Amino acid sequence: MTRNVAIFLFDEVEVLDFAGPYEVFSVTGLRTLAEKPFHVYTVAEKSPIRARNGLTVLPDYLLDNCPKPDIILIPGGGGFSAEGVPFGSRREMYNSVVLEWVRKHASRVELVLSVCTGALILGNAGLLEGLKATTHFKALDGLRAISPGIDVVEGVRYVDNGRVILSAGVSAGIDMSYYVVSKLLGKDTADEAARYAQYDYWR
Repeated sequence: MTRNVAIFLFDEVEVLDFAGPYEVFSVTGLRTLAEKPFHVYTVAEKSPIRARNGLTVLPDYLLDNCPKPDIILIPGGGGFSAEGVPFGSRREMYNSVVLEWVRKHASRVELVLSVCTGALILGNAGLLEGLKATTHFKALDGLRAISPGIDVVEGVRYVDNGRVILSAGVSAGIDMSYYVVSKLLGKDTADEAARYAQYDYWR
């Protein structure tokens, strides 16, 4: 079975937050499995997207025409300007169109994943009540402020609630992605993908 992995993009998204998991899922199993395990694509509210540090990205689909996902991944990236204006995930966490898209697909998919401050979007969508959650170390208080019902965990690379898995900041999303591969396809497949990428952190 090939699973559709939809990675949501937005202006000021952190590049490694989405590109790291994109790479992990895209190359997994290509040399060892008869069938491609993941079909990975990007989706956004608009096109093009200007990621952090000026990288321009053309998403594969828009919110209203993307293929039905089996897994959705919400990356992070963003903060506040010198004038206190939110950007990136700090803006998208209040975007009603985005929150509705996340809620709709979260109710149907096999897994909901977040990287870094993507957790703030999941939190504001009401998807983290009663769950363990983590995010970038600088955004932990912001995650706590969303709801007392979110069990915020510090000092971990990722937390697994079953259907909802969240990672800490930036590079932790790569660790989480290999963990998800291991969870779905077995540790040997995850190990082989990590060896190909020469990603020595994963064990």
